Amino acid sequence: MPMETPYRTSVHENKQAFPVAPGVWGLKTVFVNLFFVSAPDGSWVLVDTGVYGSADKIRKVAQELFGDERPKAILLTHGHFDHIGAVKELAQDWDVPVYAHPLEMPYLTGKSSYPPPDPSVGGGGMAYMSFLYPKKPINIHENIELLPPDGSVPGLPDWRWVHTPGHTAGHVSFFRERDRVLLAGDAFITRDGESMLAVMSQKREVHGPPKYFTSDWGAAHHSVERLMVLNPSIAATGHGLPMEGEQLMRQLEQLVKDFWSVAVPGHGRYVNQPAIADEQGVLSVPPSDNTIPKVMAATGLVALAGVALVMYARQQNKSQQARKGDWRNRPFSHNRPLQGIPPTVPATLDEDDPHAHTNNYP
Repeated sequence: MPMETPYRTSVHENKQAFPVAPGVWGLKTVFVNLFFVSAPDGSWVLVDTGVYGSADKIRKVAQELFGDERPKAILLTHGHFDHIGAVKELAQDWDVPVYAHPLEMPYLTGKSSYPPPDPSVGGGGMAYMSFLYPKKPINIHENIELLPPDGSVPGLPDWRWVHTPGHTAGHVSFFRERDRVLLAGDAFITRDGESMLAVMSQKREVHGPPKYFTSDWGAAHHSVERLMVLNPSIAATGHGLPMEGEQLMRQLEQLVKDFWSVAVPGHGRYVNQPAIADEQGVLSVPPSDNTIPKVMAATGLVALAGVALVMYARQQNKSQQARKGDWRNRPFSHNRPLQGIPPTVPATLDEDDPHAHTNNYP
């Protein structure tokens, strides 16, 4: 069993990897973070898997930290494309289960797309090109499991998971009680979520969840408040560098207090009405405000970067499809099988095939 790598002396060869807390390390993949978390017995788990094409980088850092030992599990805060990019490849390669909240299941088993993003909010490059981000569901039916309903975390006996919906319906955060270390996913983040400049500068500031991909602002506010009450000593998020101590709590408290004026956009598709989803997927979304054509006209070269990202994602998906095994008849092994899941996109929507979950929402 490998010895745990010393805190703040690890992964020095990889400039995009960083220490978070004892037994916790982060890795930035392009613009999103994932985390390696060790257990008291020296085993470890992976939290999120970054953008598409990150598998080799993740394996390299895992080797530096834990030698040849595979993780006990992969944990997902949620299933947006930038958090699940390498999940299928790694789960199959390591032959480990992937755990997520029940409300994330339709997006991880090929049943439903997420509510569409709103590129009209936020005013930055990351927001403007969000209409190009991958939104279709992936299918990791052969590896997916439900997080235990008692709040315990598989592979991490000293952690618990907290349901923090809003950014997505099944978003979760992970909390270690003994030293109050928080992995918040995108429930809140520690840099400006919409600005391309902030991606490069990594200025540490507490912000609400990324505006363009948050579909329930009321739930998002309650989730930030729930995390603030935990009084975290260190918070590591999906976007930005870790924050700690008095600065973290002061800014987190201010975010909760001013949430509707500083985190929620002044206009947008989900400001006055949330998307509705359940364990079967998306049930309804508010109508679009028809701002997307104007946004597309303003993005120019930024949009071209998004196209390149989509093309790369499609290439990765084709490669993964070629490696599929005969797993389609495997039942869920968790305690709440999702059987007979019907299509979830209403047939009244203007799309080619309402049963295809292609995310062609109006």
